[in-house]
Amino acid sequence: MMKKIYFSILFIFVSVCSYAQTDSTQVSGIVQVPEIVVTKAQADSAYINNDFASAIHLYENILANQGESADIYYNLGNSYYKMDNIAKAIVNYEKALVLNPGNGDIRFNLELAQSKTVDKVTPMSEVFLITWFKSLTNTMSEKGWAKMGIATFVLMLLCLALYFFGKKIALKKIGFITALCLLLVCILSNVFASSQKSKAQSHSSAIIMAPSVTVKSTPNEGGTDLFILHEGRKVNIKDNTMREWKEIQLEDGNAGWVPASVIEII
Repeated sequence: MMKKIYFSILFIFVSVCSYAQTDSTQVSGIVQVPEIVVTKAQADSAYINNDFASAIHLYENILANQGESADIYYNLGNSYYKMDNIAKAIVNYEKALVLNPGNGDIRFNLELAQSKTVDKVTPMSEVFLITWFKSLTNTMSEKGWAKMGIATFVLMLLCLALYFFGKKIALKKIGFITALCLLLVCILSNVFASSQKSKAQSHSSAIIMAPSVTVKSTPNEGGTDLFILHEGRKVNIKDNTMREWKEIQLEDGNAGWVPASVIEII
């Protein structure tokens, strides 16, 4: 008798658990709809097939959901370039260059797109050392310089160990001199890495997106007209404190105010 009661209770318990599990599965099946993940291969395929509008949509989806990537920005820039949207192409090339400043293909395509813009600005002359510093800094990204800094620091420690524990005078001299050189490289690598990080986080540059915009002397429509800029022109942001207007400056030193709606910050 007790066995029958026991098995009856066990059968009811198993039945209830099975039903609850089935019900839970059905509910979770309704709520948890699997998200479609867009892959770079899909976007690349659309680009190869000359479906540039779809490629743009897919690349932007990847950036929005999977984070920034120099390769994706570069391919997105190429897609916009094929669609003759030069301003958007330049924006994405610039963003790709921030993440991978040493990439020659990105720089070449950026210069190609810039050659199709209307405004030609002659940069102000600067001291040779500043130009050299910028060129050297842009050979690698922040991560690249950081890795070099770590590598040279480790090598420096090994050379110092050779200096302190080496038994021959010649080895001690080699270890000491090499350690000093590596220390200099390590310091410069950290300086360059810090510079690239600051550049990436500052968002101090922008691209003119409107076909043309009149630069004003003050942040309002009543300001004096200073000069006209066209789409694709890169500008530096001098004052980013106002929401509706931004003070911009060109490479030749000319400055003024433009509506925030006509620029896209890099």
